Formats: sequence, C-alpha cells, structure tokens
Amino acid sequence: MRRMLWVVIAGALLLASVVPVWAHHAFAAEFDQNKPVKVRGAVVKWELTNPHSWIHIDVKGADGKTVTWMIEGASPNNLYRLGLTKESLPPGSEIVVEGYQAKDGSTRAVGRNITFADGKKFFLGLSEAESGPAK
Repeated sequence: MRRMLWVVIAGALLLASVVPVWAHHAFAAEFDQNKPVKVRGAVVKWELTNPHSWIHIDVKGADGKTVTWMIEGASPNNLYRLGLTKESLPPGSEIVVEGYQAKDGSTRAVGRNITFADGKKFFLGLSEAESGPAK
C-alpha cells in the first residue's frame, strides 16, 4: 500500500513538471529577434482570445498588393490593464505595428508596439519581445 502511494505521488510530480511545457511557447521558438518588422495597415479583425490576442491588419506591399498580417499580442487581461479595450481597434483603424517576424518568414509577427493615426502609442504587453535586440 505504501509503495502504491509513492508511485502515485511520483507520477503526480512528474505530470506537474510537464504541464508548464505544454502551457506556453517561448518567443524564440516562433519569432526571430533578428527580423524586426514595422508594418502599416488597416485593422481587419481583433481577436481577444487566451492565451494571446491577435490583430489582423491589411498591409499594402511595395507591389501594390494587399497582404493580411497576423500580429500576436498579450492576453486580453494584460491588454485591458495597459489601457486597450475591445473598442480600441475597430475594423478600418489605421495602425503601425512594430515587432518581430515569424521564423518561417510568413506574414505573422509578435507585436511590441502599436501606434495609432493620432500618434498614441501602446505597448502590446509581450515581455518576450522586449528582451530582444532592443535591450
């Protein structure tokens, strides 16, 4: 009986040590700190989902074609604490996003800052991006 108790405890500890690995990815696993990006475009959609929010913006390229970028931001709770609300990014809003592009070269990035047309600037709340080359 005592041996069974120790096996259960050991199993629980092993499981508990693995759960944080599943829960979150590292900045460096998906984004390249050597690929800073600055994109300007119109908001298409803002997804306030956990664990990270996503801003979809249409960006006009040098060739005149429009490409939709997906910008990852912090969790909705963190963004609310920083002053962003559901109404902060209505579709059509012109914004500039600074961040780091995905390692695969796709039109996906982790955002560091967004700047609105009126010059107001917001930090997107991802500390992983802040530990990149700027510091």
